[in-house]
Amino acid sequence: MQLMPLLPHVWTFGDLKLDLSQPHVMGILNVTPDSFSDGGRHNQKEDAVARALEMIAEGATVIDIGGESTRPGAAAVEVEEEIRRVVPVVEALSKHNVILSIDTSQPEVIRAAVRAGAHIWNDVRALTRPNALQTAAELNIPVIIMHMRGEPTTMNNLDQYEDVTADVIRELSQRVQDALDVGVKAENIMIDPGFGFAKNAQQNLQLLNEFYKLTEMGYPILSALSRKRFIGTVLDGAAPQERAVGSATAHLLSIQQGACMVRAHDVKATVDAIKVWQAMQMA
Repeated sequence: MQLMPLLPHVWTFGDLKLDLSQPHVMGILNVTPDSFSDGGRHNQKEDAVARALEMIAEGATVIDIGGESTRPGAAAVEVEEEIRRVVPVVEALSKHNVILSIDTSQPEVIRAAVRAGAHIWNDVRALTRPNALQTAAELNIPVIIMHMRGEPTTMNNLDQYEDVTADVIRELSQRVQDALDVGVKAENIMIDPGFGFAKNAQQNLQLLNEFYKLTEMGYPILSALSRKRFIGTVLDGAAPQERAVGSATAHLLSIQQGACMVRAHDVKATVDAIKVWQAMQMA
């Protein structure tokens, strides 16, 4: 593991600014009935808004709203249903002066969400859906490009790598280049190595240990390993809700190696870990 400074980079959304030279916590808000850790808990608008405001109070600076589960084996969701789940929550939260990210692979969903007040596109499929690349260029908003092979239904069979970190960097670099080629601005791109997506426990741990190598790509980096299965494996089979400390520890290791944002269920635990680390650096 190698300690890496964060890149000087600022995203501006009207009156809102996100200074990526400092670490940020992205709070996870799944408005789905079947997400692996919190499915069904926030799929009513009122519950979703209350949870988002709770995470903001705990220190989240971005709320990531997802209307489709991407857990292994998850069923696909129709575009109209995904919009029905996501857009009312965006409309409600847009009144609270908070930066909103949308976890979707569907161009129609991100277009509807941006019209409703969303700011960032977080795409686990790395803009591979039809018209996704063109939509990202046209919307001219920040986009998070994540590494995954296949689909949630097939990814667990695609974890064959010669060198997981080198292969992830190579495959992510190609997706970034594809985005640049259609007009997505380099300053709008963030990358995500895709912990848990087409990677087994040992590969996830190697990727975390070598996370610093991702900084060679020159883009801000998101680390999203909250409550992932490999954390449970390390913790002797701990259930998702029992992985808060393990997740916060792994997220802090990511930040030390160059991640400017971490995507977390357990916002307060993660924020507290970052505060202790920052205080130590300033002492």
